[in-house]
Amino acid sequence: MVVMARFSRQERPDLVFDEEDLPYEEEIMRNQFSVKCWLRYIEFKQGAPKPRLNQLYERALKLLPCSYKLWYRYLKARRSQVKHRCVTDPAYEDVNNCHERAFVFMHKMPRLWLDYCQFLMEQGRITHTRRTFDRALRALPITQHSRIWPLYLRFLRSHSLPETAVRGYRRFLKLSPESAEEYIEYLKSSDRLDEAAQRLATVVNDEHFVSKAGKSNYQLWHELCDLISQNPDKVQSLNVDAIIRGGLTRFTDQLGKLWCSLADYYIRSGHFEKARDVYEEAIRTVMTVRDFTQVFDSYAQFEESMIAAKMETTSELGREEEDDVDLELRLARFEQLISRRPLLLNSVLLRQNPHHVHEWHKRVALHQGRPREIINTYTEAVQTVDPFKATGKPHTLWVAFAKFYEDNGQLDDARIILEKATRVSFKQVDDLASVWCECGELELRHENYDQALRLLRKATALPARRAEYFDSSEPVQNRVYKSLKVWSMLADLEESLGTFQSTKSVYDRILDLRIATPQIVINYAMFLEEHKYFEESFKAYERGISLFKWPNVSDIWSTYLTKFITRYGGRKLERARDLFEQALDGCPPKYAKTLYLLYAQLEEEWGLARHAMAVYERATQAVEPAQQYDMFNIYIKRAAEIYGVTYTRGIYQKAIEVLSDEHAREMCLRFADMECKLGEIDRARAIYSFCSQICDPRTTGAFWQTWKDFEVRHGNEDTIREMLRIRRSVQATYNTQVNFMASQMLKVSSSATGTVSDLAPGQSGMDDMKLLEQRAEQLAAEAEHDQPPQAQNKILFVRSDASREELAELAQQANPEEIELGEDEDEDEMDLEPNGERPASPAEW
Repeated sequence: MVVMARFSRQERPDLVFDEEDLPYEEEIMRNQFSVKCWLRYIEFKQGAPKPRLNQLYERALKLLPCSYKLWYRYLKARRSQVKHRCVTDPAYEDVNNCHERAFVFMHKMPRLWLDYCQFLMEQGRITHTRRTFDRALRALPITQHSRIWPLYLRFLRSHSLPETAVRGYRRFLKLSPESAEEYIEYLKSSDRLDEAAQRLATVVNDEHFVSKAGKSNYQLWHELCDLISQNPDKVQSLNVDAIIRGGLTRFTDQLGKLWCSLADYYIRSGHFEKARDVYEEAIRTVMTVRDFTQVFDSYAQFEESMIAAKMETTSELGREEEDDVDLELRLARFEQLISRRPLLLNSVLLRQNPHHVHEWHKRVALHQGRPREIINTYTEAVQTVDPFKATGKPHTLWVAFAKFYEDNGQLDDARIILEKATRVSFKQVDDLASVWCECGELELRHENYDQALRLLRKATALPARRAEYFDSSEPVQNRVYKSLKVWSMLADLEESLGTFQSTKSVYDRILDLRIATPQIVINYAMFLEEHKYFEESFKAYERGISLFKWPNVSDIWSTYLTKFITRYGGRKLERARDLFEQALDGCPPKYAKTLYLLYAQLEEEWGLARHAMAVYERATQAVEPAQQYDMFNIYIKRAAEIYGVTYTRGIYQKAIEVLSDEHAREMCLRFADMECKLGEIDRARAIYSFCSQICDPRTTGAFWQTWKDFEVRHGNEDTIREMLRIRRSVQATYNTQVNFMASQMLKVSSSATGTVSDLAPGQSGMDDMKLLEQRAEQLAAEAEHDQPPQAQNKILFVRSDASREELAELAQQANPEEIELGEDEDEDEMDLEPNGERPASPAEW
C-alpha cells in the first residue's frame, strides 16, 4: 500500500514510499545529516528497483556531498548496474557523469580515481581514459601517485600506441627511476632499441642503481653489449666501440665475451675486415686460456662462415677467376689461423707469467725449422726473464741458446752467449755453476781440452771479495768459487788431462774450502792409491773423517778400514786396532755391525782369537736390538769353529738373557739340541725347563712338542710327569694374566668386536674373570686339538694303578729305546709334584 504521509505531493511529487520505509524516513527526518542512518536505509532498500535505489543515494548525497562512503557505494552500485550492457549504451555516459560529479568533492580519493579509470578502460575510450589518468595524477598528492601508475602503465601497454606509452614511461621514471628495467623491456618489445640501449647505458653507468630483478652490474653490461652488438642497424645514437672497450677495462675477468661482442657488432654491420682486426687484437691481449679459447673459437667460426658464404655465392652466381682467388685467400687465412693456435696459446701463458722458463722452451719448440724465429725467441726470453722471479731454471735458456748455435756450427756465437751468461746475476749459485760447466763441456765436445781446463780454473779462482755460499746479499759471481759442481768437473778433468800435482792441488783446495762430500773424499783417496801414494790416501781419509760426523762418515770409515787392512794386513796391527777403536767411538748402533764384523775378521786373521771373541762380545751389545740375534748367531758360529762347541755355552746363556722372548726361545731350543748331541741330557732338560717359563702352551705348541719328543727319547715316567706339571703350572700362570688373555682372545676371535660380556651372551651377571677363564680353557683345548697327529700316535695310555714293573714291561714290548706315556694322570699324581719352585736358570747350573 502506497502511503503519502507528512509530505504533500506539491513538495516532492516524485517521492513514493512503502509502509516499511516509514521508520527509516522518520529517522532521517530526525537525523538527516547522519551517514549511518542513510546507510541503514540504503542497506534496507538493496532489493528495491534500481531507480528507487539511485534516488535514495541522490537524496543522501544532496545532504552529505562530502561523504566518501556514500559516494563509493553509489558509484560501485551504478557501475554494477551497467556491467552487462553494451559499452555504447547511454547508461554508461550517465555513470561517467556520475563519476565526474563525485570528483567535484572526492578528487583526493585515489580509490575512486582507480575505479573510474578501470571503468573507462573497459569502455575502450583511450583518449578519455588517458586524460582521466592525467587528471588523477594532477589531483592527487605525489605520495599517492604510486597507486595510480601501475594501472596507468598497464593501460599504456594494453594498446599498440608506443609513442604514448613512451611518453608515459618517461614521466613515470621521473617518479621511480629504479623501474628503468621495466621501461627497457617495453622498449625492446616495441622494437625501439635505440632508446632501450640509451636507457640501459645510463643504468650501467649509474653506480647506485639496484636492479629489482637482482641482476649484477656485469649482467646489465652484458645485456647492453648483446643489444648493441646484435642490432647495429637499429642502435645509432651510441658509440658501440667505445662502450665495449670501456667494459674491457672494467670487467677484466670477462674479456672473452666482450671481445666477441665487439667483433659480432662489426660482423653484423658488414665490416668484416674490422671484425678480423678486433679478433686479432683480442688474441694478442687476452690473459687467460678461457678467454683465449672463447675468442679463438669465435674467430675460427667467423672464418668458416665467410668461406661457406663465399662458396654459396659462387655456386649460385657462377664461378669467376676473381672469386677463385678470393676463396683461396680465405682458405689460406683460415689454415694459417689454425696452425697459429699453439703459438697463440703459448703467448697467452707467457703474458700471464713472462718469467716461466718452461713456456719459453715450448715456444722455441713451436718454431722448429725456422732459425730466425728461434733466435728472436731466445733473445726475447733471456731479456725478459728475471732470474729472481723465474719459474724454473733460468740458466737453461742461455744453455739452450748456446746449444742452438753450436748445433748449427757457430761456435764463436755459442761461446759469446755462454760468456754473457756467466755475467748474469742469477738467484742461485747452482745456475751460474751449471753455465760454467756447460762452457767446459762445450770445449770438451770439440776437443779443446786446454780451453776447458782454463775456463773451469777461471770459474774456481778466488774472487776479489770472498763470500759465503748461502749469502744471498752477495752476487753469485762472488760465491761460485764454493760450488761443488764446478770443482767436481774440474777434478775429473784434472784426473783425465792434468798432472798428478795439479789434480792433487784441486782435491786439496776442495778439502780446504770444506765443500767436499764423502764421495769426493773417497775419490781423492782412490786417486792417490792408483798412483801408489798409499800414506797420502790414508791422510785423505783422515781429513775426510775430520770433516764429517756420523752417519755421513760411515762410507769413509768402511772404505778406509778396508783399504788399510788390504794394504798392511797384520803388519800394522796396533795401528789398525786404533783405527777401529776410533771408528767405533761414537758410532750409532745402526752402523756398528759392519765395523765390528770387519774388526773381528781382522783379529781372526792377524790377531788373537780371544781378541776376536772380545770384539764379538762387544758387538752383541753395541748393535741395534733387531740385529742382536744375527750377531749372536755369528758369535756362536765363530766361537764353535775356533774353540769348540763347549765354549758356546756361556754365549748361549748370555743370548738367552739379552734377547727378546721369541729369539730367546729359539736360542734355548738350539742350546738344548747342542747339549743333547754332547750327551748332556740333564743340562738339556734344565734348559727346556727354564725356557718353558716364557712359552705359553696355547701359542707355542712347537716348543712343548719338541720337549715332549725329547722326554720320550731320553726321559722316563718321572721326567714326563715333571714336564706335564710344569706345563700346567705355566698355563695357569698365563691364565691369571688378564691383559694377555684379552689380547689373545681378540686376536683369535676376529669376529668378536664387543666387550668382555659379549663373549657369553645371556650371562651379563657373570664375573668377567670367570668368562676369561672359560675362554682360556676353550683356547687350550683348541691348541691341544691342533697338535700334530703323529705325536699322538706314539703315546701309550697307562693305568694310574699300574706298578713300575708293569710299566717297564709295557715299554719293552712297545720299543726298548722309547718310553711312551699318556698325558692322563689320576689324582694321585699330584702327590708326586714338588713344591712348585721355579727351575734354576742356565747361569745357576
